Amino acid sequence: MVADKKLAKTIQEKMGINCQTGERASELFRCIRFQMQSLLTGLEDQELKQMQLGLAHSVSRYKLSFTTEKVDTMIIQAVSLLEDLDKELNNYAMRLREWYSWHFPELSKIITDNMTYAKAVILIGMRTNVKNLSLEELGEVMPEEIAQQVKEAAEISMGTEILEDDERHIKTLAKSVQEISDYRQNLAEYLKNRMAAVAPNLTILIGELVAAKLISHSGSLMNLAKAPASTIQILGAEKALFRALKTKKNTPKYGLIYNASIVGQAKNQLKGKVSRTLANKCALCSRFDALGENQDGKLGADSKAFMEKRLKLLESGAQVITGAGANRQGSWAAKGA
Repeated sequence: MVADKKLAKTIQEKMGINCQTGERASELFRCIRFQMQSLLTGLEDQELKQMQLGLAHSVSRYKLSFTTEKVDTMIIQAVSLLEDLDKELNNYAMRLREWYSWHFPELSKIITDNMTYAKAVILIGMRTNVKNLSLEELGEVMPEEIAQQVKEAAEISMGTEILEDDERHIKTLAKSVQEISDYRQNLAEYLKNRMAAVAPNLTILIGELVAAKLISHSGSLMNLAKAPASTIQILGAEKALFRALKTKKNTPKYGLIYNASIVGQAKNQLKGKVSRTLANKCALCSRFDALGENQDGKLGADSKAFMEKRLKLLESGAQVITGAGANRQGSWAAKGA
C-alpha cells in the first residue's frame, strides 16, 4: 500500500508493481503513525520528539525552497520599498528646502528639482561662498544659466545668517537626500530587471512599476493570472468600489491601472474604455507570463501595439466594433461585395 496516489502511479509505471491506494491505505498509515512508539522498540520519547521536529523543519525548508511565489516575494518587497523611499525622499527634500531657505530663500525658487537642489546645497554651503565659486564649478551640478542666476541671487539674498554647526547639519541632510536618491535608482533598475525576467509581457504592456504594483496588490503573479479582467481593472480601488456600492453611486472605472502610460495618454472621457480594454490585455499577458513557456515578450509588444492603435481610433471618433458585432459586420461586408 502507498499513501500518495502519484507515487503509486509512478511505481506501477516504472517498476510494474501493483500498488493499492485510497481510504484504506490512508487509514492504515494513520494507525501506524499513532502507534509509532509501540511499533519501534527501544525508541525513547525524547528521540521521537527530535525526529518529528527535524522532519517538520525539513518539510518547511523544502516548501520554502521550491515555492513558486519566491520570486514574486522579491518583487513585492522591492516595489513596497520603492514606494517607502519615494515618501521618505519627498519628506527629506521638503525639510531641506524649508531649513536652507532661512539662509538662502532665493535658491528654492531658482532650482525646482530636489536632487539638483541637494547637490547645490552641498556645494555652496554658506551663501557667501557663491562668490568664490566659478560658473564652471556651479555648472557641474546645474545648468550654466541657472548658475548665473544663483550667483546674482546670492549677492542680494534676504536670508538670515547661520552658524557653522547649522551648515554642517544642513549638508548632512542634503547628503542623505542624495544617497537615498542614488539607492532608489539602483532599486528601480533591480525591479526593472526582475520584472523583465518574471513577467516580460505584462512589463512591456504597462511598464515595470505598474505591473509590480498589480502583482503586489494581488499577492503573487499566479493570483493576478487567476483574476478576471474586471477585477484587474479596479484593482487598488476597492475602497471607492465599496463606497460606491454602499451609497448607490457610480462605481470606479479604474484602479492601479490608471497609472499606465496608455491610460494617461487618453482623454478624460475615453479613460474608462481604454482601461477596460487594457485590463483585458493585462489578464491575457499575466496568464501567459504565469503559465506560458515562451517568454520572449511578443504577446506584450503585440498587445501594446493594439492598444495604441485602438486609442487612435477612439480619439478620431471612429466607431469601434468588437466581438460578435465585428464578425457580423465583416460577413455583411463580404456578402455585399
